[in-house]
Amino acid sequence: MSLFLNALAFICKVLTLPLFVGERVGLLSFYKRLYPRLLSSFTIAYNELMNDKKRELFLNLERFQPSKGSLRILEVGCGSGANFEHYPTGSKITCTDPNPHFKTYLEKSMEKNEHLVYDSFIVASGENLQAVEDSSVDAVVCTLVLCTVKDTNKVLQEAKRVLRPGGAFFFLEHVVSDPSTWAYFFQHVLQPFWYYLQDGCEAIRATWKDIDNAGFSDVKLRHIQAPLFFMIKPHIIGYAVK
Repeated sequence: MSLFLNALAFICKVLTLPLFVGERVGLLSFYKRLYPRLLSSFTIAYNELMNDKKRELFLNLERFQPSKGSLRILEVGCGSGANFEHYPTGSKITCTDPNPHFKTYLEKSMEKNEHLVYDSFIVASGENLQAVEDSSVDAVVCTLVLCTVKDTNKVLQEAKRVLRPGGAFFFLEHVVSDPSTWAYFFQHVLQPFWYYLQDGCEAIRATWKDIDNAGFSDVKLRHIQAPLFFMIKPHIIGYAVK
């Protein structure tokens, strides 16, 4: 089976070679402008399907509320602000995303969620959060982001750096399926196409291993099956305490 899988995956890589070349020479840069609009539409559908899971997850944010002052949240890869409605009233939000074209959609979410205080929008990758000071936030939120970053471990270390002692890293991510399933097979076969269709997303990452090995003091992590397309059906959800 593995030989057949590798053969089909190789064929798909060959078929996506023009896209690879186009990306390298900058011909796909227009997609960076288009992708926020596409993702914004997906986000609406995703939130409807995952609303209960998100509500359950972010109820835990209040556990990390400081005794004095507002809850300080840094959202990495904020996109269009899909999580804002779940944050506690009065929370102070700092947003980062490597794609500056999300700003328009982000501002619309801010207008709808007046219960929050918005600090700034920083154009930066999750691997490079130098604009955020050490130990300066109570919670870091990362949803559907670790599938696209170049260096997952670097993102997790940056999250730990900016978190205050006792703060928490919140995550909701799609991951690779169990190797015994057909979903796993087709995730690997279709990954070359998926990468370009979803702006660098990798559906074959075992992200839970990175979180477990990142050096957090406590990790609360569950595997769930989301009511979504098989490529992104398996998810992990939880939080990790610094």
